[in-house]
Amino acid sequence: MTVKQITAQDELKNILEQEEALLLKHSLTCPISSDAKNQFEKFTGQTELPAYIIHIQENRELSSLVAEHFDIKHESPQVFYIKNGEVKFHASHFDITAKKLEEVTK
Repeated sequence: MTVKQITAQDELKNILEQEEALLLKHSLTCPISSDAKNQFEKFTGQTELPAYIIHIQENRELSSLVAEHFDIKHESPQVFYIKNGEVKFHASHFDITAKKLEEVTK
Protein backbone atom coordinates (compact mmCIF):
# COMPACT_ATOMS: atom_id res chain seq x y z
CA MET A 1 0.00 0.00 0.00
CA THR A 2 1.19 3.53 -0.70
CA VAL A 3 2.22 5.61 2.30
CA LYS A 4 0.28 8.88 2.45
CA GLN A 5 1.76 11.99 4.04
CA ILE A 6 -0.57 13.76 6.44
CA THR A 7 -0.34 17.44 7.28
CA ALA A 8 -3.62 18.36 8.99
CA GLN A 9 -5.54 17.54 12.16
CA ASP A 10 -8.60 16.39 10.22
CA GLU A 11 -6.46 13.79 8.43
CA LEU A 12 -5.29 12.50 11.82
CA LYS A 13 -8.90 12.37 12.99
CA ASN A 14 -9.77 10.24 9.94
CA ILE A 15 -6.94 7.84 10.76
CA LEU A 16 -8.25 7.43 14.30
CA GLU A 17 -11.68 6.51 12.91
CA GLN A 18 -10.30 3.70 10.74
CA GLU A 19 -10.36 0.10 11.89
CA GLU A 20 -6.58 -0.22 11.50
CA ALA A 21 -3.72 2.01 10.38
CA LEU A 22 0.02 2.49 10.64
CA LEU A 23 1.55 5.89 11.33
CA LEU A 24 5.22 6.86 11.14
CA LYS A 25 6.63 10.08 12.59
CA HIS A 26 9.71 10.71 10.45
CA SER A 27 12.61 13.15 10.70
CA LEU A 28 13.79 14.33 7.29
CA THR A 29 17.35 14.92 8.58
CA CYS A 30 18.09 11.84 10.70
CA PRO A 31 19.82 8.77 9.21
CA ILE A 32 18.22 6.50 11.83
CA SER A 33 14.82 7.83 10.79
CA SER A 34 15.70 7.15 7.16
CA ASP A 35 16.44 3.51 8.02
CA ALA A 36 13.18 3.24 9.95
CA LYS A 37 11.27 4.73 7.01
CA ASN A 38 12.83 2.13 4.71
CA GLN A 39 11.70 -0.65 7.05
CA PHE A 40 8.22 0.92 7.29
CA GLU A 41 7.93 1.13 3.49
CA LYS A 42 9.23 -2.42 3.09
CA PHE A 43 6.39 -3.65 5.29
CA THR A 44 3.69 -1.37 3.88
CA GLY A 45 4.59 -2.52 0.38
CA GLN A 46 3.44 -6.02 1.39
CA THR A 47 0.21 -5.18 3.24
CA GLU A 48 -3.19 -3.67 2.63
CA LEU A 49 -3.12 -1.74 5.92
CA PRO A 50 -3.52 2.00 5.41
CA ALA A 51 -0.18 3.68 6.12
CA TYR A 52 0.60 7.31 6.89
CA ILE A 53 3.66 9.45 7.57
CA ILE A 54 4.21 12.76 9.31
CA HIS A 55 7.36 14.71 8.40
CA ILE A 56 8.04 16.21 11.80
CA GLN A 57 10.09 19.21 10.63
CA GLU A 58 7.20 20.32 8.42
CA ASN A 59 4.40 19.40 10.86
CA ARG A 60 5.62 19.82 14.42
CA GLU A 61 2.18 20.71 15.76
CA LEU A 62 0.63 17.58 14.26
CA SER A 63 3.48 15.46 15.58
CA SER A 64 2.97 16.92 19.05
CA LEU A 65 -0.76 16.32 18.79
CA VAL A 66 -0.12 12.60 18.22
CA ALA A 67 2.03 12.46 21.38
CA GLU A 68 -0.62 14.30 23.39
CA HIS A 69 -3.56 12.30 22.04
CA PHE A 70 -2.02 8.91 22.82
CA ASP A 71 -0.10 10.12 25.91
CA ILE A 72 3.08 8.63 24.45
CA LYS A 73 6.32 10.63 24.66
CA HIS A 74 7.44 12.00 21.29
CA GLU A 75 10.38 10.29 19.68
CA SER A 76 11.70 10.33 16.16
CA PRO A 77 11.46 8.12 14.31
CA GLN A 78 8.38 6.60 15.90
CA VAL A 79 5.80 4.16 14.56
CA PHE A 80 2.28 3.45 15.78
CA TYR A 81 -0.03 0.56 14.97
CA ILE A 82 -3.52 1.94 15.60
CA LYS A 83 -6.57 -0.28 15.89
CA ASN A 84 -10.03 1.15 16.53
CA GLY A 85 -8.52 4.47 17.59
CA GLU A 86 -6.10 2.98 20.13
CA VAL A 87 -2.37 2.36 19.89
CA LYS A 88 -1.80 -1.39 20.04
CA PHE A 89 1.95 -1.10 19.41
CA HIS A 90 4.51 1.67 19.18
CA ALA A 91 8.27 1.66 18.74
CA SER A 92 11.08 4.03 17.94
CA HIS A 93 14.51 4.13 16.37
CA PHE A 94 16.06 0.72 15.61
CA ASP A 95 13.02 -1.13 16.99
CA ILE A 96 11.12 -0.16 13.83
CA THR A 97 11.53 -3.14 11.52
CA ALA A 98 9.41 -4.70 8.80
CA LYS A 99 9.56 -8.01 10.68
CA LYS A 100 8.27 -6.46 13.93
CA LEU A 101 5.46 -4.66 12.09
CA GLU A 102 4.47 -7.95 10.47
CA GLU A 103 4.37 -9.67 13.87
CA VAL A 104 2.27 -7.02 15.64
CA THR A 105 -0.28 -6.56 12.84
CA LYS A 106 -1.19 -10.23 12.42
